[in-house]
Amino acid sequence: MSNEVALEAPGLSQLERVVDTFIAPSKTFQDIQRNTSWWMPFLLLVLFSVGVGYTVQKQVGFERTFTNHLHDTPAQEDQINQLPPEQKAQRLALSAKITEAITYGFPIFLAIGFALYSLMLWGAFNFGLGAQTTFGQVFAVTWYAALPYLVTSILTIVTLWFGGNAEAYDYTSPVGTNLAFFFPDTGPALKALLANLDIVKLWSLALQVIGMAVIARKSIAQSALIVVGWFIFVLLIGVGAAAAFS
Repeated sequence: MSNEVALEAPGLSQLERVVDTFIAPSKTFQDIQRNTSWWMPFLLLVLFSVGVGYTVQKQVGFERTFTNHLHDTPAQEDQINQLPPEQKAQRLALSAKITEAITYGFPIFLAIGFALYSLMLWGAFNFGLGAQTTFGQVFAVTWYAALPYLVTSILTIVTLWFGGNAEAYDYTSPVGTNLAFFFPDTGPALKALLANLDIVKLWSLALQVIGMAVIARKSIAQSALIVVGWFIFVLLIGVGAAAAFS
């Protein structure tokens, strides 16, 4: 009888899932086994992403955003600085437009990235650990595990509107949640590494580990082996790319 009652118990609402992601994450991930919807975290992340984009446009400007990031690629910066003034202005204007398009189009890139990332995790858990997860479950876990990035968005918006140093804005480390923020003049490869030593990113990573352990019915250690392993792999690629194109 108790099992029947448990099965008939109502699931969490979308709002409850979001709240529990921060205070009782296992409840959220257990509920994903019942319903794999992910529209609420997607909507929140899109809204705050657009909010960051609007704030950057008004408080920094996309040309300034591009030139700030250009310092991380000295070779490209030298190439642009050697152009005649008119060509340089045209190049910067075009780059500002591209930066704007990427900023406002970020939710699309995020969805594609999450889909590919979820596909990798789904394959690793099902074929590597013999789990029986569905892609939909993994995709939903990934979206909910990303909710801590709302903290970064909120801090970025508040900082830029109320006293932040807009001229020094760097979209790869917009606020002081990672070590790269405190060492802006380090080399590109080291800066890429330090940017990943981020409290919010590690928080999200921990949620991904918990979520995958829940839906795959595996231990935290087994889940961490795969999730953290993928994180380190992607990190090394990013650091290597920063070094190669600097």
